[in-house]
Amino acid sequence: MRYKVEYTSKAKKDLKKLPLDIAQNIVLSISSIKDDPYSYSKKIKGTKNHPLYTHRVGEYRVILDILDNRLLIIVVETGHRSKIYRKY
Repeated sequence: MRYKVEYTSKAKKDLKKLPLDIAQNIVLSISSIKDDPYSYSKKIKGTKNHPLYTHRVGEYRVILDILDNRLLIIVVETGHRSKIYRKY
């Protein structure tokens, strides 16, 4: 099963604010987890039926929403590990 990846407008803005090499690493890392996103991410918040996940890329974190019924990974937000969890 190969998941498709979509980015929210917030995630796109976050990536544009980051240095180019870090943004490229994040995009490459996300595209590499398409086959099995659960083994590379950790549950952080949400209801039991619909949790959010975090994916680690060096000092940065990516907040993901994984939809199994549509085989879709939605990148909600990206940011430095010191600030990304404040909303969650």
